[in-house]
Amino acid sequence: MLHALVTAANVQDRDGGVLLLSTLFGQFPFLQKLFADSADTGPVFRDGATTAIHSLMVEIVKRADHAKGFVVEPKRWIVERSIGWLNRCRRLAKDWENRNHNALAFLHLASIRLMVTGAKPRATGEILLVPTRRGSIQPGCARPG
Repeated sequence: MLHALVTAANVQDRDGGVLLLSTLFGQFPFLQKLFADSADTGPVFRDGATTAIHSLMVEIVKRADHAKGFVVEPKRWIVERSIGWLNRCRRLAKDWENRNHNALAFLHLASIRLMVTGAKPRATGEILLVPTRRGSIQPGCARPG
């Protein structure tokens, strides 16, 4: 994860995406292409993205018209896989945080854990147990190793 922004629930993804790109302040000049889903179609997102990063090309990944049921979409599976890895952390699976900066901090910690340990799939049937605040054992975030 290069950059993240936590917003209120009433902020549309399209508007949040433009806000996210505008907070980069030239930190990642090497970005050339942005893959977005069909919710980000339209001039609002495209114009906001190109205003934030001039050399950025926005490509909308749309669902195939002939697809029925679950179909792996090109490029979109990368984002979905990453979100799935992050949701292994119990703290991120629920919206427990009262403040946006707390939620962002735990998102960064989970991302660091993924980078350090590598996102290795767990063996089937394996359940990882971690202690909770109350001392009971609950399924939770995968530990390194």
